[in-house]
Amino acid sequence: MAMDEALLEAVAGLGQPVLRFYSWTEPAATFGYFQHYAEIARTTQLRPLIRRPTGGGLVPHDADWTYSVVIPPTHPWHALNAVDSYRRMHEWIRAAFTRLGVATELANCCRKSTPGQCFVGWEKFDVLWQGRKIAGAAQRRNKQGLLIQGSVQPPPVGWERKQWEKEMAPSGHRQISLTAEVQAQAARLAVEKYSELAFYARR
Repeated sequence: MAMDEALLEAVAGLGQPVLRFYSWTEPAATFGYFQHYAEIARTTQLRPLIRRPTGGGLVPHDADWTYSVVIPPTHPWHALNAVDSYRRMHEWIRAAFTRLGVATELANCCRKSTPGQCFVGWEKFDVLWQGRKIAGAAQRRNKQGLLIQGSVQPPPVGWERKQWEKEMAPSGHRQISLTAEVQAQAARLAVEKYSELAFYARR
């Protein structure tokens, strides 16, 4: 979470979108910035509970494929409204699964979920596989840029994460090395913000 926030702060200077993949060293759960900690804590036994800088509900993390996309304010994507931005992200994911031979679809309506449980129901434009939600995301937009954080609960079809990541990478992409400033800011946020119970229990 700290690295994603640090990238959001830095993306205007980078001048190009950044796609980041990451995983978890232990089972955990993240919850949206505007969720109430006490309510989320009653909803799941997963620990640690980590507040995201984006919105959305409770997302379990264990075997999921987690990613983030950071968009600079000068990019056309940043100007999209929240619904169109959400659809664009999930069209990208659906296209990657199509290239892997996995048929998915975007939800055309909603199915109510248990409060806080992101993957029990679904929202419009979530990615569905055989009637089950397998991909959801949350967003945060400000003058610095646009941050999208997403989770894919992979369908049991035999594909490995690295294959999906390869299909997700845009044509002509290049890997970047994080600057010392971005790494230092992520380390500071991890200690001063994301490691503090006061931040999680603030609402």
